[in-house]
Amino acid sequence: MAEKALKRIDWLLVAFIIPIIAGGLATMKSFSSLEDTNYFFSKQIIWVLVSLAVFFLFSFIDFRFLKRTDVLVFIFLSMCAALLTLVILGSIFNENKSWFNFGFFSFQPVDFMKLALVLVLAKYFSRRHVEIKDIKHIFISGLYALLPLILVLLQPDFGSAMIILFIWLGMVLVSGISKLHLFLVLFSGIVIFTSLWFFAFAPYQKARIYNFINPLADVHKTGYNVFQSTIAVGSGQILGKGLGFGTQSRLKFLPVAESDFVFAAFSEEWGFIGSFLILLLYVLVIWRILYSASLGASNFEILFGMGMAIFFMGHIIINIGMNLGLMPVTGIPLPFMSYGGSHLLTEFAGLGILMSMRKYGRSAHRDDMQNEFLGV
Repeated sequence: MAEKALKRIDWLLVAFIIPIIAGGLATMKSFSSLEDTNYFFSKQIIWVLVSLAVFFLFSFIDFRFLKRTDVLVFIFLSMCAALLTLVILGSIFNENKSWFNFGFFSFQPVDFMKLALVLVLAKYFSRRHVEIKDIKHIFISGLYALLPLILVLLQPDFGSAMIILFIWLGMVLVSGISKLHLFLVLFSGIVIFTSLWFFAFAPYQKARIYNFINPLADVHKTGYNVFQSTIAVGSGQILGKGLGFGTQSRLKFLPVAESDFVFAAFSEEWGFIGSFLILLLYVLVIWRILYSASLGASNFEILFGMGMAIFFMGHIIINIGMNLGLMPVTGIPLPFMSYGGSHLLTEFAGLGILMSMRKYGRSAHRDDMQNEFLGV
């Protein structure tokens, strides 16, 4: 049984992920050596090992119970409850209530919410594949994104809000919904935002949005992090400064070099060539995820695989764009490379479910429960 499950795992996908993880670990080890501390490096190794165990565990488990309406609704509402609890009782870090802190470890529940959203939307759109062009499905599916969106904005966590919108919009696009209807909804959103901008937002609220969109406008205050990040990336040039010689991260000019700006720290030491290879590996990871999605025996499996590809693309585009000064500064981690356990566990759990679909996807599974309003 275990041997059969191992054969179903996409080992090429694993082979593409390992060098990305190694790049992140090498970067953490490099800037930690100046202070003779391996705090981030040591803890990240533990998270990597635990996450790999989760990946193989989920690969062996029959994923088909996740297609049950009651299971999906329970998971989704549990994640919403966790986010609501976080808003009320969560620990404040960098002016955000994004983390549950238990002393010896902390975790960010919004990461698990993203995976739950992919599952719910995959189920919803797979149920509606015949009548999907009806505009009501844009609004109903949007409700699934709206609830966690509001809860993360209350933290406030603009980065995760962007990812939630990215996942919803991406899955809407691949589900077959009428592009005209989608355009009308997006146009309505633009009109509403414009009206709020001119008639509702206070000057200080507009200033926050300006700083969020263009952090380089003030490199000494709001734009300091991105300014240092672009210096780190540019100073790496073609071949990089070499492992252990990244001055921006080692001398603490580059903030949060282990997480938000790990790509900039890596680029400084490995240069354009190293950065290009990391980007190439990410492209190959997305390719293998889409390939696994194409093997799906049902709409649910195909849409879940495409949803996971959208999940990863959102994180990669926003994080690397932020490191290059092209996107607003957020706390979005770079998959497999940034320090942290919450996002790593979520990423490998999602991929583990995808591998399980390769093994169990062609087996019949009856789901008698269906709520027409929930649509799952």
